[in-house]
Amino acid sequence: MNDDTAAIGIGSLIIFIAMILVAGIAASVIIETMNSLEQQTLKTGQETLKDISGGLHVSRISGYNSASSITQIAIFLETAAGSEDIDLSYSLIELSDSTKQVILNYTTSVFSSTVSNGLFNTLNSSNLSSTTYGLMVVRDIDSSCSSTNPSINDEDLVVLLINTTKVFSGISTRTKVFGQVMPEEGISGVISFTTPSAYIDTIIELQP
Repeated sequence: MNDDTAAIGIGSLIIFIAMILVAGIAASVIIETMNSLEQQTLKTGQETLKDISGGLHVSRISGYNSASSITQIAIFLETAAGSEDIDLSYSLIELSDSTKQVILNYTTSVFSSTVSNGLFNTLNSSNLSSTTYGLMVVRDIDSSCSSTNPSINDEDLVVLLINTTKVFSGISTRTKVFGQVMPEEGISGVISFTTPSAYIDTIIELQP
């Protein structure tokens, strides 16, 4: 008589070992996938946190009236609460007068560390082009903002100057102007105002 009991036992053992190996491989794949997803989720969360917790805030916009046309605008800019340092050399201004839309970049050649001669007389706006904006420092406690490294942080206040004569050939009355100051990361500062029906004063408050 032949005893096949041992043969059956070895076959079952082989199947059992194979099942353990398959389960181990599957478990390692699942663990690796979970680690990858965890890292991706963490990275996404950090990037999202940067986008929603920091950025720029436009606190006020003033305009310069010359011959019944806004020839310059000054944008008062500061960082949003909780924001990290923002390098304005990588920040853009998107602006439209409802007819024309432009993108402006910062130029190091039109910069002042103070507002020494008035809001619209400190910088020579004629040195600005239709694609550039200048910068004046109003408040910079830690001296982080310079012409070559215009970085601003908490409690800093700067003014961005735009020559609207070169950008839009001036801004007339009853004109809707909108746009944003876009940092490299974070929330953009909103620009939105409509010019008054008549220009009386030389300096006009456009956006509170």
